[in-house]
Order: sequence, then C-alpha cells, then structure tokens
Amino acid sequence: MTDHLIDTTINGLFVGRVWNPAVSGPSLVTLRDGKLIDITSREAPTMSALLERDDAAEFVRSAGGQSLGTLDEIAANSIGQPDPAKPYLLAPADLQTVKACGVTFAQSMIERVIEEKAAGNPDRAAAIREKVSTIIGGSLRDLKAGSPQAANVKEALIKEGMWSQYLEVGIGPDAEVFTKAPVLSSVGWGADVGLHPISTWNNPEPEIVLAVNSRGEIKGATLGNDVNLRDVEGRSALLLGKAKDNNASCSIGPFVRLLDQTYTLDDVRNAQLDLKVTGLEGYVLNGKSSMSQISRDPLDLVRQTCGKHHQYPDGFMLFLGTLFAPTEDRDVKNQGFTHKIGDVVEISSPALGTLRNTVRLSTDCPAWEFGISALMKNLAGRDLL
Repeated sequence: MTDHLIDTTINGLFVGRVWNPAVSGPSLVTLRDGKLIDITSREAPTMSALLERDDAAEFVRSAGGQSLGTLDEIAANSIGQPDPAKPYLLAPADLQTVKACGVTFAQSMIERVIEEKAAGNPDRAAAIREKVSTIIGGSLRDLKAGSPQAANVKEALIKEGMWSQYLEVGIGPDAEVFTKAPVLSSVGWGADVGLHPISTWNNPEPEIVLAVNSRGEIKGATLGNDVNLRDVEGRSALLLGKAKDNNASCSIGPFVRLLDQTYTLDDVRNAQLDLKVTGLEGYVLNGKSSMSQISRDPLDLVRQTCGKHHQYPDGFMLFLGTLFAPTEDRDVKNQGFTHKIGDVVEISSPALGTLRNTVRLSTDCPAWEFGISALMKNLAGRDLL
C-alpha cells in the first residue's frame, strides 16, 4: 500500500491529519519509520497552529507521541468509505482557507480559452483548438505573465477574434485567485472525489499546493486535485463556484512536506507531477505537469493572495495551477477526455508522494458534516484549547 502513497525512505519531514476514533476527532501526525505518530498537543492542536510556529520543522522533528498504526494499516482503511472504528487519513489542512490560482500556465490557458469559445461544448473544441494553434504557434513556451512578449500574444489573439477573459488572468499582470473549498471540506488520500451530477465534460487537475501561514510564509507543500467541470465553467466564468466547489471536489494530500534543508522552494519550482487515470473499463490516461513551465512564480502567487489587501488569520492552502489539460479522446472522436464514475486518479511527485482518489458523483460521496464548530467542540473536550 505504501508504494501507492509515499516513499518512506525519503529523508523528509511529513505532517498530516488522521481521523482518530479514540478521541472522535482528528489528530495531527508525523511519519516516522513507516508509522504515523500522533503529535497533537496544546502547543500544536491543529495543522494551522503548527504552521504558525517559527520552529515548525524543529517542533515536529522533536515532538513525542504515540503511534496510531503503520502507514500501510491506516492507508488500507482510507480508501472509499473507511471503517469509522479505525484511523484513516484526512486532508492535511484544517482551519486554513483553501485558495486556488487558475490559468497560471500559458499553455493550459489556451484550453480555458477553448472552453469559453466552445461554450462548454466539446464538439466545437477541436476546431477552435486548431485555429488558436495556428495563430500563436510555439510562442507560449517560457512565456511569463505580464511581460511584453505576453502582451504581444494577447494582442495577436484579440486581432483574430479570440479575445477571452482568460487571456487577461493567464498572461496579464494580475493572477486569478479564487476560493476553492470551505474550511475543513477537503478530502484526503484514498477518499472519493465528487463531480456535480449536471456535468458531462470534466477532468482532474494535478497541482502543487502550498501550505502558507497567516504571515504569508510558505511552510510546506503537498499535492492537490482541483476537480474541474469544463462544461460548467465553459458556459460562463460566473459559474466558477459551481464548477469548482462541490461536495468532495477538493482533494489534498497525502501529507504536507515541511520546508527544511532537504526540501526547499526551489524544489517546488522544479517539481514534476505525473497523473494517471485508470477507468473501470481498462482505459488509462497518463499526463504530466511541470512546474518549471509555470508563468507566475509561486512567491508572486502568494503575494497576490495575501497581504495588506487580504488577510488569512489561520493561514491558507494555495493550489498553484496546472499545465495539464486533457485533449486526448476517450470514447468519441473530438470529444476529448471526461471522467467516468469509478475512475481512479493518481497524482504523484517523487518528493511529495502520491495522492489517490476515486471519482464518484458529489451526491454519492459521504456528506461533509465535521465543520468548524464540531472541531472546536472536539478540541475543547480534549483540553487542547
């Protein structure tokens, strides 16, 4: 099971959250020698509180605690609908707001333009994609948002009647930053991820997710699946909330790897992400996303999210966007890729592990019931507040 989650031989500092039936609530854990150690304490009762510490890495490294079980045992109980009497993995975020940056890769920006021009209709997408490719050729390689070169690409597309609001956020000076999911609603490794039942054209989005504290300091990174409804957002950008925020539509995990001497922001900048989608019918889709091709630096995205213009007292998780945009036909020519119920999605990066989820309808995923008030009552009852 560990082979599908994380390389336990990595000399890194990993922290996460586990549902602990012994306390009827979440425990903060760290990975040591293949075991998940409960390090929850009054000094760090939540992931948010841990990341507020200046000495977060040192604190985790020296923290004592009891084992909740092996990673294999807990992972085995985390797939689908877990046995509530045993520990299972949760998303490694709690009180943080979950934010996301869209259209941060110039190449994937073109797919957003195509979605809009096709008005969410995959039948029209292939013809529009061919026209756009003819206009810009290979000019998107290494394009930096807000640069003179980006302005030239934008002007060329507008002249050809391809103006789109996605051009503005994709290669203009201001990033698209939106709220992906409510506090505590994200699911973790092994859980089902949800598609709104109205969608017939959708896809996974493999992304790096930064763990940022209230001071705008990047404390670590993990993986995320920004489940996306292409047809809904393509109909209108004003439907972004419906396209992005549904029950179980945000997956984060498996763990946050804290920044230290073994893992730095430059490792984030150079990360390679692999995506594998395996369907029940035997279909397999493989994709990649390379952070080296991002059009906006992670530090710039953090600055555009948090500052004097907007504060996050409990910190935030920040999806950095993806290069991946599936155009390969799954069943019907020119229809491209869309999910089928039962798809298993695996997003992996060697330094961060693998995030694994199974696709369901949002209406069939377990209802989100453990919110902020439930967490506060639970922590208070455990004398952690």
